[in-house]
Amino acid sequence: MDLVEIKTDLPIDRVDAVDQALLEAGATPWSVIEDVIVRRAWLVGIFPNEAEALASWPAMEHLLLTAGVAEGCVPAIRTLADADWRDSYKAHFRAWSFGRLHWVPVWERENFTLPPGHAVLWLDPGLAFGTGNHETTRLCVERLVALAEEHGTKGRVIDAGCGSGILALSAALLGFQDVVGFDNDPEAIRVSEENAACNGLTGRVRFAVGDLVSGLAGRHAEIVLANIQADVLQKFAAELVASVAPHGTLVLSGILANENSQVRTTFERLTPNWVVNARVMGEWSDVVLTQPA
Repeated sequence: MDLVEIKTDLPIDRVDAVDQALLEAGATPWSVIEDVIVRRAWLVGIFPNEAEALASWPAMEHLLLTAGVAEGCVPAIRTLADADWRDSYKAHFRAWSFGRLHWVPVWERENFTLPPGHAVLWLDPGLAFGTGNHETTRLCVERLVALAEEHGTKGRVIDAGCGSGILALSAALLGFQDVVGFDNDPEAIRVSEENAACNGLTGRVRFAVGDLVSGLAGRHAEIVLANIQADVLQKFAAELVASVAPHGTLVLSGILANENSQVRTTFERLTPNWVVNARVMGEWSDVVLTQPA
């Protein structure tokens, strides 16, 4: 399927502001791409056709102004084959690791050497968010690895808003046997299933389309992961807390550092006596709540 790309240059010093504005607006067809080597950045939108791309641009012009980008951005539009779209993101996905786990682009498979005793998750993010190169994903993954090391892998895991499936598949790779991942975007579920197959993990994670109401309904887990923007986390705080099994842990990410105290306060009201802590990584942060034994 051919897609349409609409793209404009961004001032490098406004990248964080635009990224934050996109997150708050929930503008999922749009993303910020930054090349830290040549210090250039772009705002890119991907749409099914040119009419939808052009219709979306006025709202982005307003968003850019609110993020401090001066008027005068002129977008370029071009038809982009699906294969070209996927390949364009290969330049922005780099292999990384934490502990004994490695997250590596599938196109680097032939040249990657896995250290003895380590495990690797091969990823092709496609159109879904979640390569691990973003701080919000890293915050979640590092918490997951630490929980597995501290408490073992017998517990259940829920990945709420699974994106490319990186968190759910990482849990399966660590040894968790009961893992569920859901997302309200069917494309994310398709990509998650592809990544599961790529890693020989088909059937190890139950992926399904769902939101924070339907996806959590009737489900409980010792580890609940939610890498979602702050306002959505707060809106569905009760549902997220209710999904945590006794003595379990809720890991929240997708939270800008300056929003952390507000998110933390919202969840602390619902979890009296739970152990709460937070970390900051760059412009982003997490909140982790654990029900004491």
